[in-house]
Amino acid sequence: MTISQLLPSIVAVIVAAVLSAGIIWAIRPWLLQYALARPNARSSHRVPTPQGAGVAVIAATLLVAGAIAAYVTVPALSIPPAIFGAALFTALVGFADDIKSIPVVPRLLLQGLAVAAVLFTTSDDIRIVAACPLWIERGLLLLAGLWFVNLVNFMDGLDWMTVAEVVPITGALILLGWFGDFPVPATIVAAALCGAMLGFAPFNRPVAKVFLGDVGSLPIGLLLGWCLLQLAYNQHLAAALLLPLYYLADATVTLLRRLIRLEPFWAAHRSHFYQRATDNGFTVLRVVSEVFALNVGLALLAIVSTRTQSARIDVILTIIGGLGVALAMYRFSKPLTT
Repeated sequence: MTISQLLPSIVAVIVAAVLSAGIIWAIRPWLLQYALARPNARSSHRVPTPQGAGVAVIAATLLVAGAIAAYVTVPALSIPPAIFGAALFTALVGFADDIKSIPVVPRLLLQGLAVAAVLFTTSDDIRIVAACPLWIERGLLLLAGLWFVNLVNFMDGLDWMTVAEVVPITGALILLGWFGDFPVPATIVAAALCGAMLGFAPFNRPVAKVFLGDVGSLPIGLLLGWCLLQLAYNQHLAAALLLPLYYLADATVTLLRRLIRLEPFWAAHRSHFYQRATDNGFTVLRVVSEVFALNVGLALLAIVSTRTQSARIDVILTIIGGLGVALAMYRFSKPLTT
């Protein structure tokens, strides 16, 4: 990608950031009146805080990405309409769940429809493992996509946590697009999402003035998952795993622990490693700063993996990333010592 081709991504970041911040500023009085998240035993916040800023983040992301796709002449810039429709649908499901909790089975079915719409409108020629039967690959991707959408939601339980995850991932994807290792349409979506999250960040800085809500975290998971899927379709599997590795590990290990203990895994809880860290003496700012630094390191490993194009190096980099994530989770699970 040349500098002129990179320009739409830069514009997307800037415009989405301004638009996201402007919408949040405009709707926050309404959210204060009608969308307060009141603290409970599982909450990380102590005072009622408005939720629903995800409306601004998703609106800014889709509007900016859609406008660039429609009006900027860049070769191969065609964002699939299904991703816009699926993100909007997922946002509506999240909004309904924010207002009045939806039972777990209907909620998963609705989310599954959105993920399926993205997967099954993709050309049959676009594959990760060509030797694997298409129906098996798509079925596994459906389960993985449904899990990813929900794990982003599960991990959105601390001020700045989703910012600390999404910004390094999308920033790395923009760089990969510049290097030509990531498709142009997905680069534009990643840039718009990065900018929208940057616009949200000042309002979510600890102590947060506003939360994303499910209306934001669910479609963010869908958009981020779609971007990572495009990376995997381009045969950068190690990078697609490394970029979200902390979220994947924290959420998956926590889920398995809850299943082993026969706990209702779908119910809200405070057993994620980042939540345990705050109970163990870590400040919120320290937790998210360490997660952000870890994600920057994972992003660098992911970028190196795409440049070397060596299976042996991919394995080594994945092991290094896994050790870093394991160390962070171990530290979070133990009382802080200074």
